[in-house]
Amino acid sequence: MKKITFSEIEGWSSGYLALLAILGAIVLVGLGSAFYMEHHGHYVTGMNNQIVWGVPHVFAVFLIVAASGALNTASISSVFGKVAYKPLARMSALLSIALLVGGLMVLVLDLGRADRLIVAMTKYNFKSIFAWNMILYNGFFAIVGAYLWMLMDARLGKKFARPVGFFAFLWRLALTTGTGSIFGFLVARQAYDAAIMAPMFVVMSFSFGLAILLLILLASYKWSGREFGDALFTRLKNLLGIFVAGVLYFVIAYHLTNLYAAEHTGVEHFILLNGGIYSNMFWYGQILLGSLVPLALFYHPTWGKSRLLVGLGAALVIIGGWFQMYVIIIGGQAFPLVLFPGKTVESSFSDGIINSYTPTLAEFGLGLGGFATALIAVALAVKVLRLMPTSLADADVDPHYKK
Repeated sequence: MKKITFSEIEGWSSGYLALLAILGAIVLVGLGSAFYMEHHGHYVTGMNNQIVWGVPHVFAVFLIVAASGALNTASISSVFGKVAYKPLARMSALLSIALLVGGLMVLVLDLGRADRLIVAMTKYNFKSIFAWNMILYNGFFAIVGAYLWMLMDARLGKKFARPVGFFAFLWRLALTTGTGSIFGFLVARQAYDAAIMAPMFVVMSFSFGLAILLLILLASYKWSGREFGDALFTRLKNLLGIFVAGVLYFVIAYHLTNLYAAEHTGVEHFILLNGGIYSNMFWYGQILLGSLVPLALFYHPTWGKSRLLVGLGAALVIIGGWFQMYVIIIGGQAFPLVLFPGKTVESSFSDGIINSYTPTLAEFGLGLGGFATALIAVALAVKVLRLMPTSLADADVDPHYKK
């Protein structure tokens, strides 16, 4: 394995400028959507007193979870000593920071009163999982930022890259566990209140983050004319398949456990069978498009060699992951809380009925704006920082390469 050299992307091609223009326009749409909702109030959204977390929260949680998973490739190289992944450590760390920025942007702008964030940052209720996450998010920026510094400074990196990388690995596990625990600890919804939520979110982060990283690598090396060898491509593709299968396992375990418990029978029938859009998103979006089709594309003896089809599979993992978040967050709120098991509860406060929710364009605009913010940050960073290896050819990155 040769010594890896890193360089910025040179030149200002029309394609690169067009990419920045498109992403910038989406960011402006997101900011405009946030201003529209803040100025008029949340009544212009589809959210209501029953469903208080809408589409922006779906985007925000997805990006935050993916941010943790994007760091996984760097962790594999630093913590577990897998030399083949070392060339991707810088991009992995950068992408994780960018995705977290995008996710938190959506989260903050969806508050309605973004200035209230100051209260959350200065007054902590340590009995609240939300307060824990404030610490985890800020710590993630600091630790991963220091880790990226160690990776880019050869002198400091020799001494500190591995210990800082190990600390970043532990912190990202804590961050994703905390995000999953928001739902795992919440007893006010029938679909939540499950300990398996925390480890399921950890595995989901591996899948979402690696899918985004793989797509960015395929696009950036194709557009910049740099070589991306089959050895590393195959490793990443197979690893993504393992993570997708892992998410599918946890989803099956979660629903089988709920079906076994009588108190969750109602919400399980709602999500799996008679939930309308939520059931369709679960079976066709999450399971079929987001899991089974990508697994077939990744491991088929012919399809798995096609970068176009593998890229399609990675895109489907991202889309399926978004559907999964929608079902968990919004579908979980749509089903009413069972206040008195075995009894029918009716009142003027929407007790005992399925809650309705129709998202508006402003909500999608804000969510897409956060996604575009993460991508434009990566596009600008690779232009000014030495983050991308000049070559990922097999001869350069594969420790087992033979001529």
